[in-house]
Amino acid sequence: MMKSQDIVILLKLVSLQNQEDSDLLDSPDWSSGREEPYSVRGLGNSLGISKTEVSASLNRSLESGLAIRDRSYRRVKPNRRDLCEFIANGLKFVFPAKPSAPERGVPTGFSAPMLEGQLISVGQDIYVWAYAEGRVRGLSIEPLFKSVPEAVQKDERLYEYLALVDAIRLGKQRESNLAVERLKQRILNK
Repeated sequence: MMKSQDIVILLKLVSLQNQEDSDLLDSPDWSSGREEPYSVRGLGNSLGISKTEVSASLNRSLESGLAIRDRSYRRVKPNRRDLCEFIANGLKFVFPAKPSAPERGVPTGFSAPMLEGQLISVGQDIYVWAYAEGRVRGLSIEPLFKSVPEAVQKDERLYEYLALVDAIRLGKQRESNLAVERLKQRILNK
């Protein structure tokens, strides 16, 4: 059975691939001791998820078909089309978002900086992932995994993907459709 962190890990893999395709991902010198970003250890360190949980998550994603094994690079890669379909049509039912008490945190959904102003709605609430170092106050949304507010500080693409996912989880039909279209553009059009 899928867990919410599986989506976070798959979106991190998409982010890494997109950075690699854009030559934004450093080509590390493996002999210097720096871990490979696609490795279980590298993913765990960048996301704040244990190596054991990352490994279990990758196995669940392979079993569900949301990921495939890339034989040429000997690593797991997301099945982008199926991942988009699942996020668009099933995520809000499996992992719903329910706004709770106002807190300080990292803006998410259409409140995130890269999405701000994309949807004009009267009296639109600001949504945040609770985070002690956050600078914005808004209605708290539980992220897909507890370490998300910290992980997105280091990866702007991952932040945008997860903010769009929250817009889908939170939004009414119009907002959700807009977020789905933008997410598909980002994920499917490398």
